[in-house]
Amino acid sequence: MNSKRSFLKLASLAAGFAVAGSALAADITGAGATFPFPIYAKWAEAYKKETGVGLNYQSIGSSGGIRQIRAKTVAFGATDAPLSGAELEKDGMVQFPAIIGGTVPVFNLDGFANGDLRVTGPVLAEMFMGKIAKWNDPKLAALNPGKRLPDLVITVVHRADGSGTTFNWTDYLSVVSKEWADTVGKGAAVKWPAPTSVGGKGNEGVAANVGRTKGALGYVEFAYAKRNKIPAMAMQNRDGQFVLPDDDTFAAAAAGADWFSVPGMGLSIVNQPGAKSYPVTTASFILMYKQPANKAESAEVLKFFDWAFKNGKVMAADLDYVPLPDALTAQIRQRVWSQINTK
Repeated sequence: MNSKRSFLKLASLAAGFAVAGSALAADITGAGATFPFPIYAKWAEAYKKETGVGLNYQSIGSSGGIRQIRAKTVAFGATDAPLSGAELEKDGMVQFPAIIGGTVPVFNLDGFANGDLRVTGPVLAEMFMGKIAKWNDPKLAALNPGKRLPDLVITVVHRADGSGTTFNWTDYLSVVSKEWADTVGKGAAVKWPAPTSVGGKGNEGVAANVGRTKGALGYVEFAYAKRNKIPAMAMQNRDGQFVLPDDDTFAAAAAGADWFSVPGMGLSIVNQPGAKSYPVTTASFILMYKQPANKAESAEVLKFFDWAFKNGKVMAADLDYVPLPDALTAQIRQRVWSQINTK
């Protein structure tokens, strides 16, 4: 779906995004998840051209975003690991999803391209635990008949910082593997059990480490895999079908989500049913105060996301994210944004 030119443009934009934004006093300030950073950067560029208002967004990871909004140093925080209803109530904040995407298992093996390898959830969990330590393990070979898998050690690449992408990835592994749930569990930061592993800061750092390490296996938001031309594995979904990540398979997974069934809209949509559903589909969330210290800036944040919801759908699809449906964004305006005092 994406052209090479659009990714080069995005890479250039991302490199200068926070620096350019910080120079303007009228800019909106936000910090947090690296998962949605490519689309926030693209929206910000278009929004600035149209309105003159910039966005200074620090792509520092979900845990960092939560810390920053709680310290009241930014107008909004961004997290892929949603806060609970109790936490939101205690902090006096609201939370809403802004974009939907997918986290993908990426790898670095000579002679293998995107989608050339298949994997199931339980086998993936064993690879990240270190129980499957080489690429030619019989369990992987059985899923990939006719493929000549190398006798090469698997180097697990994981996040070194507190990360909503890690929360979503370990949420999925906990659903599909009881052993993972019992021994590692899910969280923004976990103790990675594989003996051969290396950390990377942000989705950017994980993508870079996978790209430079032969035999590497990591997890990143899909836009980072595409932008860095790192192949992803085809994953078996809940219906037993092997699917590749793209906006269609992410949309299929999100189709039946009942967002208001969970306090703060913090719904997990991993391992959803459906023949086309991608199994590690997730939302990224925005955190804002109901009684913000800077009401004018909070009003500008809502204007930005209102504009993005209305005008940013094609840009989101170009990067293989899934924009929220109009019916949901209308509910967010009525039921969530109405709680924010901007006057």
